[in-house]
Amino acid sequence: MHRQKGFSLIEVLVSVAIMLVVMGATIGALTDALHANEAVMSMADLQDNLRAGMNLMVRDLVQAGSGIPIGGIPIPYTNTATSPGSPVPLPINRPSPPGQAYTFPVQSTLTAITPGYQLGPTQLGQKTDMITVIYADNTLPWSTMAPVNSTTTPNCVNGGITATKVTFDTTTAGCASPGVTNGNVSVSTGDLLMLSNSLGNCLVEVTSIGGNAANFAAGDALDLNGQAAASGTIQQIESNPNAVPPTFPPTSVLRIWMITYFLDATTNPARPQLMRQVNARAAQAVGQVMEGLQVSYDVVNAVATAPANNARNIIAPDSPNQVRKINLFLAARSETPYSVSKQYFRDNLVTQISMRSLAFQNLYN
Repeated sequence: MHRQKGFSLIEVLVSVAIMLVVMGATIGALTDALHANEAVMSMADLQDNLRAGMNLMVRDLVQAGSGIPIGGIPIPYTNTATSPGSPVPLPINRPSPPGQAYTFPVQSTLTAITPGYQLGPTQLGQKTDMITVIYADNTLPWSTMAPVNSTTTPNCVNGGITATKVTFDTTTAGCASPGVTNGNVSVSTGDLLMLSNSLGNCLVEVTSIGGNAANFAAGDALDLNGQAAASGTIQQIESNPNAVPPTFPPTSVLRIWMITYFLDATTNPARPQLMRQVNARAAQAVGQVMEGLQVSYDVVNAVATAPANNARNIIAPDSPNQVRKINLFLAARSETPYSVSKQYFRDNLVTQISMRSLAFQNLYN
């Protein structure tokens, strides 16, 4: 009879114990690796959100004031019954965060920069800012053509400007209907056009595109069109307002980009977003789970603003036209809490932007 060989109970228990220790160490290492990967991915997403939002803001802010008249673009200005003969600005609607209906500050022009100190939603116990900048779009082919109503050729509009629309001559080489994609994008409802001639400048909002015409009827979102004002309207650049239809000197047309940034903590309070609104179009999210937007300004020759550098707001008699640099702070958190600490990762980016069209001033001119 053969002897049966095997392991004793003690040997089995020792083997099992060793295996459990090895498996525990392996699972622990794997768990640590998963947690580390989770942390790295959360931080990477957080940084991507911050960088995406910051890059867009820097791209727009650095162009503030480019291509627009020095001092800004006139906006409707009228008389009031309480102060006859004394012109005062009309309230022009400003792109605003959800639930708000702001107007631009009382001023005769729309300046390159319009601060929005503490006009944004409250995040982490602190009011956030918003900011609006304007600059010219030179990418549309007709924006570089000769003035409309001009005998110079080529021109894109031949007698096609009235008090309520601009009609483009698509038979001229280089010209196209405003609704056709030109340059980067086509002219759309809600876009702003600056009309300029020897009598001045005015700003109108496109309310519709009809055939080859960009219409700017009254009742627009910003309330720029159809105003009966003493200055700052299309009436002031007509050579003969009493003519039917009114006549204009040679007039050029240029699209203006009005870019507004603010935080939206209303649509989804659990996931506040950085919003970018172009002209009067619908705002688009350009950064997720943002918790802070703070803007301050470096002001040249400041009188009322203290300090002149890193001022949170522009106070009269100082003007946004004196801004030379913008200091930008953007804060965000991770999409989800970290599974280990049950807390969100948080980070921020800070930068300073020098606007190419506003950064230099000739003190001796």
